[in-house]
Amino acid sequence: MAYKDIAKGWIWRDGDFVRWEDATIHVMSHVVHYGSSVFEGIRCYDGPAGPAVFRHLDHMNRLAASAKIYRMEIPYSVDELIEANRELLRRNDLREGYLRPIVVRGTGAVGVNPQGSPIWTFLICWPWGAYLGADALEKGVDACVSTWFRPAPNTFPSLAKAGGNYLNSQLVKMEAVANGYHEGIAVGPEGLLSEGSGQNVFLVKGGVLLTPQLDGTMLGGITRNTIIHLAEDAGIEVREGPVPREMLYTADEVFFAGTAAEVTPVRTVDRVTVGEGKPGPVTMQLQKAYLDLVKGVSEDPYGWRDSVPWPEAAVAD
Repeated sequence: MAYKDIAKGWIWRDGDFVRWEDATIHVMSHVVHYGSSVFEGIRCYDGPAGPAVFRHLDHMNRLAASAKIYRMEIPYSVDELIEANRELLRRNDLREGYLRPIVVRGTGAVGVNPQGSPIWTFLICWPWGAYLGADALEKGVDACVSTWFRPAPNTFPSLAKAGGNYLNSQLVKMEAVANGYHEGIAVGPEGLLSEGSGQNVFLVKGGVLLTPQLDGTMLGGITRNTIIHLAEDAGIEVREGPVPREMLYTADEVFFAGTAAEVTPVRTVDRVTVGEGKPGPVTMQLQKAYLDLVKGVSEDPYGWRDSVPWPEAAVAD
């Protein structure tokens, strides 16, 4: 999806709704020069009971945590931002789509020290379908292990969802696409599995669900956490720990999990067929459980769906 396909409607900027074309920053903003931003990616799904944002509070709490790690004081409470997200969806008449809250350092300091730069907060939304393609959820994707490693612990704080961290992810993704794959998988500095360019990774071996532990090289994904809960609810054993690269080739199943990617099966890794070369039964069981939950088809025992009150006629101007 290109910018031109979504550049319309309203954006929330520090308490006011402005048109897309007016939500601008200056080229001298600190974020432009030094990548000083934190952000979230959140999905809203339109279900039988109306639109609902999935794990809204968890995402916004992580935004606040990311900002805290980077010493960025957001001048709004989590509750205020959640309500602004709801109003943003209504104002854009978007019952199902993607939310992108982002906090940046603006124009002020011209050096690396950001403390002279103001904090600007934006909330954005747009329609977004399957992240890795229309057939990805059903047929799976081809992945490769990237030559780019994830950063070592205590270098970049990987538990913060920060814009600068995604420079590494861009290299992982571009390399994968250039070599004919849909997605890349990165390892950490010790050569153990870390994460995809924007998703966590799960493997299935002998009916057991395996995923790398939070080791300081990757983001603790909210979808990752959701899948672990759903697996445990289904009686599937879950193990978090070190995962060697070669287990990707010998696993019965591999899949990505993320807000954008949802639950996407992986059919090959480095052109080695995973299992039978098609989405496996555990992957599809968890994919169905996940999509039924986020879309409001199944019960929500955790209270993760944040219903968005919707007027009969959306706000228009």
